[in-house]
Amino acid sequence: MALKNLGSGRKVKSLLLPGGKGMFFVLGIDAATWTVITPNLSELRNFKRLIDIGKSKTITLKEKPISASVWCGMFSGKLLEEHKHESYVVNGEIVKREDIKVDFIWDVLEREGKKVKALNVPFVVPPYSFGVNFKPIGFGLPTNEKEWNEELERVTAKAKELLAEKPDLLIAIYTLLDRIQHFHWGEDYVVEWYKRMDEKIGELIFDTGFLDENNKLIVISDHGFCSFGEAKVQTLPEQTPEGKLKGDHHEDAFLVTVNVDYEIERPQDVFFAIEEEVS
Repeated sequence: MALKNLGSGRKVKSLLLPGGKGMFFVLGIDAATWTVITPNLSELRNFKRLIDIGKSKTITLKEKPISASVWCGMFSGKLLEEHKHESYVVNGEIVKREDIKVDFIWDVLEREGKKVKALNVPFVVPPYSFGVNFKPIGFGLPTNEKEWNEELERVTAKAKELLAEKPDLLIAIYTLLDRIQHFHWGEDYVVEWYKRMDEKIGELIFDTGFLDENNKLIVISDHGFCSFGEAKVQTLPEQTPEGKLKGDHHEDAFLVTVNVDYEIERPQDVFFAIEEEVS
């Protein structure tokens, strides 16, 4: 493996596929928002490094900022009226992957003989994994500090393991910030969890040496966040069985890309960006 110095003062191993062809990595951070990231960049050094070396922007959703639908559209390339998947539960039944009558990017690429791994993708509950043996934490709905930390550690460890296998495409998603922000929005506690997330971004992207000129990266959220009642579309009731909500989904999502030429203007464009680069 080649050694690459990315300005951190230490050299790291470069993860490259044979023949110089790179990998495509989509790192999803459910509910990551510029509202928290931008004013705290001095403490989020790995978010800042990504922004400095890549292209960053806000994706303003034209659809409802509902996670099930947005993640589904992102990895199927379909609009809601096409994939028809809007909620985790329909008529009292949990929606399963087989209930959603579309192909996802991992289905398309596997048929083409590509090596694809998808980890903890929360378009259904529990989150869906493809080609990966992974049991989501808390049925994919981590609700306390122990479970949030467990998801952060286990998704990071598994994603690092999968990166070392050098797939053509890896998709890995963290869900914990969504839950934390619903109950702690506006508190310093939220920033502390962004700092923990920042550390894991450093482990995954920089410490592994993933960011080589041949490797491509998308870091994206499905929606942003705001105080409860401020969003254009309310996604949950203020009072829930787990307590009163302080925050809710906002239509402005987070995006940073590195070495990706395809212009991403909406979640569905992630599907087409991958398809263009990996097919």
